[in-house]
Amino acid sequence: MKAFRIISRNIRDAFKGVFRNFSLSLASISCITITLIVVAVSIILSYNVNNFTTLVEKDVTIVAFLDNELSDSEIDDINNQIGSLDNVEKYEFNSKSDITKEMMESSEIFKSIMKNWTDDENPIQNTFQVKVIDIKHIDVVADKIKDIKGVTLVKYGEGMVEQLVSAFDVIQKVCIISVIALVLVTAFLISNTIKITITSRNREINIMRLIGASNLNIKVPFMIEGLVLGVLGSIIPILVTIYGYMEVYKNFNGQLFSPFIKLIPPVPFVYTISLILIGIGVLVGMFGSWRAVRKHLKI
Repeated sequence: MKAFRIISRNIRDAFKGVFRNFSLSLASISCITITLIVVAVSIILSYNVNNFTTLVEKDVTIVAFLDNELSDSEIDDINNQIGSLDNVEKYEFNSKSDITKEMMESSEIFKSIMKNWTDDENPIQNTFQVKVIDIKHIDVVADKIKDIKGVTLVKYGEGMVEQLVSAFDVIQKVCIISVIALVLVTAFLISNTIKITITSRNREINIMRLIGASNLNIKVPFMIEGLVLGVLGSIIPILVTIYGYMEVYKNFNGQLFSPFIKLIPPVPFVYTISLILIGIGVLVGMFGSWRAVRKHLKI
């Protein structure tokens, strides 16, 4: 019961401190709010960039075109050689008759042109479609397939794929660095803001010391005060994240620029980000308070 009373008193003192020093508390809350909005944008970008990269890795396929004069045994030999390559996740053979049928089913124009073709007249080539494990080394796999006898051409969007993945990697790293930097800056600013609060309450702290309050008893209310500031400062960023991202997703139909670049569905994504934001707000608020009080008390 004694521990419960102590905790209750500390929470009560923390809330009193927030409202008694409202102007300084508002400055801290505003600082947390602005920073967490930027942090939220950075996290959303980072997650979506990672999603874009994953989609690219899933969709990019190496297409190897085969000489139409190859025999079945030669095609089997190519199949075995592709299967023995490193960094190959899966591969599939597509005969020219299957490709022709698929093209005819996709378009009436193709159907009109191709329906009377015989096997000898059909210029379409047999292909192997190959997916790799690590897209960063897709060019190495493509070069090895190109060297296989009987393969006439290899295509996978070379040049563009590497540039796209490289750009996504850079953006993701910038977002992660931005989040870390913003959190550290916020902790520093809150620490300084609370330090001003503590200085203005120096007389109150001295009285607490005179009546025998320990440093821990002095620090705890301020840390809880920092927690409250962190929670209050995270409310607006959470609302902006939830409703803002949902509107962006809705207005852009879940994609950016093209169906190739899809956004992460809002649910449960926005709620996960909200939990991250409130966690950052609480930790930063408590750390800022702890740092300010610790320095003031010279512990």
